Amino acid sequence: MKIKFYQKTQILKACLLLSVLGISLDISHSRADANNSLSGNLTVEINGFRNREGQACVSLFASSQGFPNNRKNVVQRQCNKITSVPLIVNFRNLKAGNYAVAIIHDTNGDGTLNRNDIGMPIEGYGFSRNPEIRTAAPKFNDAAVLIAGPNTSVQVQLKYLD
Repeated sequence: MKIKFYQKTQILKACLLLSVLGISLDISHSRADANNSLSGNLTVEINGFRNREGQACVSLFASSQGFPNNRKNVVQRQCNKITSVPLIVNFRNLKAGNYAVAIIHDTNGDGTLNRNDIGMPIEGYGFSRNPEIRTAAPKFNDAAVLIAGPNTSVQVQLKYLD
């Protein structure tokens, strides 16, 4: 069976097109994998402890949903004994994006921010980016930190109302 010049040209074009598509599909697949695998670490340095009693509970949120006190919406949470000041807490392998940290100095070890009869905190607390706190907890965007590289650090200064 003889293939005419026109048919050879069409076959070559089809092969070339398929190989180019294959290469571009591989490249776009690689880019998608790279974007999905972007992750980083967040180091939280906590200062301002009134004492070393109890523990520091650090909650990490990835959205405003439930921030800062709904545990159902916490991405990661760590409660650590206060062995040194500043206390360093690390969160590893976080997907790129915005995160906010809420911290309590849990002096009695019950894992919650205890409050007085009128609802004011009686234990220390703090947030990433140290937003000014007036009458209520800050909004997620006021405390949000962008994780876009391999290592991000934030310093948090605890506050006490009494």
